[in-house]
Amino acid sequence: MTIRILLVDDNQTFLSAVRLFLDWLEETSVVGEAHDGSQALALARQTEPDLVLLDIGLPVISGLEVARALRAQPKSPQLIFLSMHDTEAYRLAANEFEPLAFVAKSDFVTKLLPVMESLIATHIEAPGPGTP
Repeated sequence: MTIRILLVDDNQTFLSAVRLFLDWLEETSVVGEAHDGSQALALARQTEPDLVLLDIGLPVISGLEVARALRAQPKSPQLIFLSMHDTEAYRLAANEFEPLAFVAKSDFVTKLLPVMESLIATHIEAPGPGTP
């Protein structure tokens, strides 16, 4: 079973790096990329991702506001926050939305892989719809 991922970040170079990283994980599929909070919400409604990799500092609508809106949806995706602002205040604000992780952009290669591997293992073990 593939994990459907929406990438949300206003830095195109960083998004490209994350996409390349995720391409190494066979059990994942990037279903869309958004560059601001408004695009993120629209794409989330369209694509219904399992997971959103979400930057906190976004134009138009902040990542925290995007998370609030996503959590209000009946089928809320899992969240992983990515931020270049790795501060206690940002981590506390992000924790309100019960993310799988808060990953500093400077550490995304080393910190994101264990989170993704754990999610993939959990996702594979969970029975799909209609499975006895």
